[in-house]
Amino acid sequence: MNKTDLIIIGAGPGGYRAAEYAAKRGLNVTLFEQGPVGGTCLNVGCIPTKCLARNAELMLDMKDADSMGVTFPDYVFDFGKAIARKDDVVEQLRQGVESLLSHPAISVVRAKAVFKDAHTVVADGMEYQADHIIIATGSSSKSLNVEGADHPDVLDSSSLLSLSYMPRSLCIIGAGVIGMEFASIFNAFGTEVTVVEFLKECLPVLDSDIAKRLRKTLEKRGITFHMQCAVSAITDDGVVFTDKKGKANCVKADKVLMAVGRKPNLDGLNLAALGVEPVRGAIPVDQDSLRVTDAAGSPLAHVYAIGDANGLQMLAHAAEMQAIRAVNMIVGGKDNIRLDIMPAAIFTKPEAACVGLSEDQCKAQEIPYVCKKSFWRANGKAMAMGETDGMLKLICDPQDGRILGCHAFGAHAADIIQEASVLMCQNSTAAQLADMVHIHPTLSEILKSAAEL
Repeated sequence: MNKTDLIIIGAGPGGYRAAEYAAKRGLNVTLFEQGPVGGTCLNVGCIPTKCLARNAELMLDMKDADSMGVTFPDYVFDFGKAIARKDDVVEQLRQGVESLLSHPAISVVRAKAVFKDAHTVVADGMEYQADHIIIATGSSSKSLNVEGADHPDVLDSSSLLSLSYMPRSLCIIGAGVIGMEFASIFNAFGTEVTVVEFLKECLPVLDSDIAKRLRKTLEKRGITFHMQCAVSAITDDGVVFTDKKGKANCVKADKVLMAVGRKPNLDGLNLAALGVEPVRGAIPVDQDSLRVTDAAGSPLAHVYAIGDANGLQMLAHAAEMQAIRAVNMIVGGKDNIRLDIMPAAIFTKPEAACVGLSEDQCKAQEIPYVCKKSFWRANGKAMAMGETDGMLKLICDPQDGRILGCHAFGAHAADIIQEASVLMCQNSTAAQLADMVHIHPTLSEILKSAAEL
């Protein structure tokens, strides 16, 4: 029997952050990971996608360079080199995580861990026991249960990132974050892109008005969208779907990306040994402490689930902050982390981002609000950059002016929303924001301009 203070299952952003944070606070940690360290985000998610998004940004900038007085007589895009650069970046960051996990208080076991009981896991035939356990197993791609979902031309986000050649055409099933980012990237590369989405609008995490305007911008770039359409099959002839009027359609493409969301990785964990039953495919937790709750709804005193495993906020930065909260619960530390305020970004071109309530949510929940709008086209820096397509909504309490949410699309929207997130964590008001000096000319003035209304 191997005994340690803390067992962590999974070495993604939540797992390795928890291991580092716990080790620095005097705990001996055993970390289990059967795949490469870094999890989905580093290896086949956030980082590689953003590498390709940078390539796409350069392609679009060169396309518009003539308007800036710069003419390229000729240039060639080498997809293979873009993939190789992506792989180099991933490897460098992965080595950085390996270095972080070399802390003397951290032992890494390269194997799958399975629960034996509430304090014990088994990996490669060996038993490991700990006073506390953190489950950080991450997530994997979902797939539609339709005919042809296993067709050889159907890819998930991981396999799309591993292509050795650029497809001439790509049909993307799903207009969520993953689908929209890949649509923007491959359109910029020159691939003919079609998106088929079941919902009325793309990006349900965003304010619907913001999402619609972003979609229209991408349509102008040549991306075709089929909204409110249900995919029924994937055949050699293409993706078969029915539109909202019941008319059957088919899109032919070299490759099909299945981008219909992600699901927590719980298979083989043997959660039954803890008396725990998944809820909607995720591990149920107390949302404040992140302690796992059993079938009766009672929190287990020593077992935590963080990141995608608990299904609360499937974002890498959410996993990292939940890791800190879980370790603080274990060591008796204090924090002021606002897990209820979680910014998110979509790295299309232009970007989109959000934090807090949208106008749609306020209406649906009958929450009183004031919506203040500002536009990139009225900002001096945006005009100088030639990036005038964008809009921001600042949602405020009509009584005290407290900022309840902010949703935007436009150049560097993620950076602007991050400022709004910081202000929300401090319960700031629109009036206080309006009184804060912002550098001129910067895009951050777009947020200030909304507050001044």
